[in-house]
Amino acid sequence: MEEMTVHTVDTYPVAIGKNPERSREHNRRVVLDLVRRHGSLGRAQIAKITHLTAQAVANIVDELVGEELLKELGRRRTGRGQPPIQFAVNPDGGATIGVEIAADHMVTVGLDLAGVLRTHRVTPLKDTTPEAILKTFAAEHAAVAKNVGCRLLGTGVVMPGPFEIDGMTSVGPTTLSGWVGIDARQMLSEACGQQVVVENDATAAAVGERLFGAGLAIPNFCMIYFGVGIGLGIIQDGAPYRGAFGNAGEIGHVTVSPKGRLCPSCGQRGCLEAYASAYVLKEKLRHVGVADTELDDLEALFKAGHPVVMEWIDEAAAHLAPMVAMLENILDPQTVILGGALPEAIISEIIQRMGHLPTSVASRRQRELPRVMHGKSGQLTAALGAAALPLFDIVTPKLETSSGAATQVPG
Repeated sequence: MEEMTVHTVDTYPVAIGKNPERSREHNRRVVLDLVRRHGSLGRAQIAKITHLTAQAVANIVDELVGEELLKELGRRRTGRGQPPIQFAVNPDGGATIGVEIAADHMVTVGLDLAGVLRTHRVTPLKDTTPEAILKTFAAEHAAVAKNVGCRLLGTGVVMPGPFEIDGMTSVGPTTLSGWVGIDARQMLSEACGQQVVVENDATAAAVGERLFGAGLAIPNFCMIYFGVGIGLGIIQDGAPYRGAFGNAGEIGHVTVSPKGRLCPSCGQRGCLEAYASAYVLKEKLRHVGVADTELDDLEALFKAGHPVVMEWIDEAAAHLAPMVAMLENILDPQTVILGGALPEAIISEIIQRMGHLPTSVASRRQRELPRVMHGKSGQLTAALGAAALPLFDIVTPKLETSSGAATQVPG
């Protein structure tokens, strides 16, 4: 289907045509994304799949090889005649940096074009004010940039949302204090000396799944993400859905128990985050005298059958099962992926304890995918998603938008 470019006139989008420059950029993305997904392809295969002319493909491939984004693998024998030259993404053609700024730590990773982790660093955060974080961010970014071993193509940063919401932003233990009214993207860009993409952790994790994980061949899915709190990343038609103000998927503050438990972040009662977040699990453990609650500690406690961990898993599963059905009824995804900063074994157990999910539009007899799947887990999940953000912009065909167009339209 032809990609449509839109811009906004007053308050509604209007389709506009594509000039040759934009079409060429779009076609470059199409070729790069196709080769990345297939592993390796020849020019004729690319032309056949993309419906581009052989000459257009030859020009784009030569251009991408010249920029070191693709590399020549040699010839693959397919039968009679001269075997076609195969091309693949060049892992050494560039790297992206991903940074997770959480309420208590910063994770920084370097990812090459093939999605391979080149280097990573984890730093505890005791002070989450902008001044302290920007200083740490600049130092960590510089250290990882030095270690990746190839040119830097972009930087993505994830911060816990929601963004700029009265009563929900920068309050409580699962958010960052002191960041209200601050242009995080500009401040972070200035701190590291290059343009930065800023996203919430759940959306970034979903983009990571789409590029390199369980969502590689799934254009429509939801990802329930366990950070310090709990969030939702939405991939719709292969691209992240962010909502009008970047806060789509804030399921941590959906009421799951009216007049229920006090939410640690927003002060409302009965929020999902009060029952199914890693923060609540760690607080329950501290309450019974367990101070060490890092990932390895949680895994050991789970394997030992610690009653607090088992009770939390039961409670989380009980509240997440109807949430999955709700998401299916509203968004109709192909699957719902669970992942994030919890041990793999605990996420698997939550999925198992959900048992028979409530009936929803996803309750079809013939399903290609399970209703709930296990995604990436562990401490690096959000930072890997952050590194995928600029990579997603480089390799993925997308709907182009233009703002401020109203002033250009003749009356």
